[in-house]
Amino acid sequence: MLKNQKGFSLVELVIVIVVVGLLAVAALPRFLDVTDEAKKSSIEGVAGGFATAVLSARAQWEAEARPTATIGVETYNTVNYDGVDFWLTRSKDSNNVDTDFRDGYPWAINENSTSFPQSLTNEICAELMDNLLQNPPKVGDVDVVANDSNYKYSAQANTTDETCTYVQLEGNTGHQFVYEVKTGRVTVTLQ
Repeated sequence: MLKNQKGFSLVELVIVIVVVGLLAVAALPRFLDVTDEAKKSSIEGVAGGFATAVLSARAQWEAEARPTATIGVETYNTVNYDGVDFWLTRSKDSNNVDTDFRDGYPWAINENSTSFPQSLTNEICAELMDNLLQNPPKVGDVDVVANDSNYKYSAQANTTDETCTYVQLEGNTGHQFVYEVKTGRVTVTLQ
């Protein structure tokens, strides 16, 4: 009795292996690029949520007829947004002098309406992100995150420009967004 066995020849197997190898080489860079795109999308999402929260806090302040708190002779803007009291920017001081700020953007956490912070700090920037976003990624000021790898973002204040810069720490990408306290603007920079 004759058994007729059929199978692939060695040449056919080599051709299939070469074709699969070429497909893998062509597809691999696209899969590697997915991680970087995910990190970009992540920071854009966080920055978008932050910008929305900034505008929502300002809208809450407007809806409540621009509430204020007086400390000594100075009157400061304040609002309770999502259960947290915030100090907000003001365009004029008690002497009606321009401050170079627009009214109503989050400046700092209002602990007890007894003292208004005179300048931004790294800690204030971290607290803003922690309290403006509903489910914030773990953020700390640049001095704290240097010693702890569990943070997703670092926060750094620039007192000259009155900005908070938030840098994404995952994957050493250098992606960041900046909150301009004077205008309420949030800008994303992808590296």
